[in-house]
Amino acid sequence: MTVTSTRLSSPDWPCQVKTPGSYDWERSAAKWLRELVPARYASYPAFIRHPVLLARHAQIQVEHEIRVARTALQTARADLPRLGLHEGVIEHTIKLYAAEVMQLQHIARSVRAVTRALLESGR
Repeated sequence: MTVTSTRLSSPDWPCQVKTPGSYDWERSAAKWLRELVPARYASYPAFIRHPVLLARHAQIQVEHEIRVARTALQTARADLPRLGLHEGVIEHTIKLYAAEVMQLQHIARSVRAVTRALLESGR
């Protein structure tokens, strides 16, 4: 697979990132990846100089967020009533957590696609 085909063949390619091989695409990838990590990490010189390192950290960050959202989802029905929340609020919160897990899974796939393209462009 060529670098330029990554975005065209992947529904997970983030719309904020330019097509691999196009002018300034790596800068757009790094900008998008920086939005996924805590601000202090995004400013580390190693992450600025090496977008693939930033991509690795973004993947770890998103995987951690998926675990947190899954835990919140799995424990909501037992924990939230003890907080005195109305059943409607609890149901809404469960749906919110489920949607968040799905969104984070999509972001994780997008990070993997960008990482692959960054690795291919470095060859």
